[in-house]
Amino acid sequence: MKAIGIILAGGNNNRMKELTAKRAVPALPVAGSFRAIDFSLSSMSNSHIQTVAVLTQYNARSLNEHLSSAKWWNFGRKQGGLFLFTPTVTADNSDWYRGTADAMYQNIDFLKRRHEPYVIISSGDCVYKLDFNRVLDFHIEKKSDITVVCKDMMYNDDVSRFGVVRMDDESRITEFDEKPIEASSNTISTGIYVIRRRQLIELLEAAAEENRFDFVNDILVRYKNVKKIYGYKINSYWNNIADIDAYFKTNMDFLRPDVRSYFFREEPTICSKVDDLPPAKFNPGSDISNSLVSSGCIINGSVEDSVLFKQVFVGKNTTVKNCVLLNDVYIGDNVHLENCIVESRGTINPNTCYCGEDGVMIVKEKNVRYVI
Repeated sequence: MKAIGIILAGGNNNRMKELTAKRAVPALPVAGSFRAIDFSLSSMSNSHIQTVAVLTQYNARSLNEHLSSAKWWNFGRKQGGLFLFTPTVTADNSDWYRGTADAMYQNIDFLKRRHEPYVIISSGDCVYKLDFNRVLDFHIEKKSDITVVCKDMMYNDDVSRFGVVRMDDESRITEFDEKPIEASSNTISTGIYVIRRRQLIELLEAAAEENRFDFVNDILVRYKNVKKIYGYKINSYWNNIADIDAYFKTNMDFLRPDVRSYFFREEPTICSKVDDLPPAKFNPGSDISNSLVSSGCIINGSVEDSVLFKQVFVGKNTTVKNCVLLNDVYIGDNVHLENCIVESRGTINPNTCYCGEDGVMIVKEKNVRYVI
């Protein structure tokens, strides 16, 4: 493909609370066996983009470990490959990334050394599948300066945490409001953009000269009446997991047969780093209904409408209902969990109860484990 990919995966997010205390949002587990960034990486790999740069910064250790080998997404190659860029102290610069535009500007040499004419930019905290070839064809057909991938949300959805756009009959974006208090449209930007490489370099250099650091506010919003910015609408599954409710809902969506089929059975598939773990084990007395149970789990109790990530242990006479249990969680005997997210490597002691009554409760107990 005649484009390179850039995945923005370095931002801090206070809306995720304890879940991002030790990891970046793109490193959050999703759907039992995946990380959030796998969906962007897989879409780029499946679209035959051979060169992808991931820009990391905040709590990057877990994310960098996940991306330590490019072979899982078919980027292990002599030509192109997967590149990880973190802020680097140089003679000219000692700043951390001060925004999305600044993150790309600090790695502008990477853009200048490439020969592909186009750049596809994506955030690393969204769950979706997308053929970028179709977006690029649309971009070329419209002779667009910048193309923004958009999606129509339901009218009862809260769109205040997204960029809200309005388009004319030719799909040209006429209005772009970033995280408005009161939205004038239900069409949002998905955080995926297509732009000519040389034009991106020019816009980043101009923004840096004026001490402007944000790609959306300082380029998209600022140039919306100067540049030809078009919107490419998608109607397939897309969700941003950058707050607690959205993260919980996204995981619960994978309990729906249509969503599971779309991501797990329909081509192209989603790829991820694979752990060598034994199959899940269901002991006598266990009762599972409408749940995802990942490799390495041992279940002795009841699990209903829940997503269990890798190596979760559920004790006897324990009920887990409408919950998301992250990796390596231990749940003791005689426990009741409902409407909860349990942080990875957490221990829930026997004879306890946690129930999120007004929303999702985040549980992160870490007491001494009982012998299994």
